[in-house]
Amino acid sequence: MDGNWMENQEAQVSTRNKLGDAIPEIKGKPADSEKITINLGPVDLGQIDLLVKEGFYSNRTDLIRTAIRNQLSIHADAINQTVARRRLVLGLHRFSRVDLEAAQAEGQMLQIHVLGLASIDADVTPELALATIESIVVLGALHATPAVKAVLAGRIH
Repeated sequence: MDGNWMENQEAQVSTRNKLGDAIPEIKGKPADSEKITINLGPVDLGQIDLLVKEGFYSNRTDLIRTAIRNQLSIHADAINQTVARRRLVLGLHRFSRVDLEAAQAEGQMLQIHVLGLASIDADVTPELALATIESIVVLGALHATPAVKAVLAGRIH
């Protein structure tokens, strides 16, 4: 794993069962983006607006994304070491009903560890999720139906 985040590229990911065995890779396409909210002081906001007005950035979002990417780049080694140490899958990990039914048929309980986006398809029932997902650790975003999130609440760390 090289630790590079590839925007708008297809990601191949895998997870491990209780015994640490790899479960076959699932391909998926990354989500567009997640919205966050930040609070800035008036001086910082004014400086951002000045740089936008002077043409350094196309808008506030452009500056903030650039600043975040610069910080992530500065800390890339620490991120890569932590991803490896915590055995996180980088990118998008999509779980379909078929994937979870296959795991259930094999008697596997999934331990999901994702840095990025973990997505459980809308056709996955709460019962199937409960029967096949032992734990979920997501640094980023978890997309699932409210019913699936509710039954897995005690397993999401």
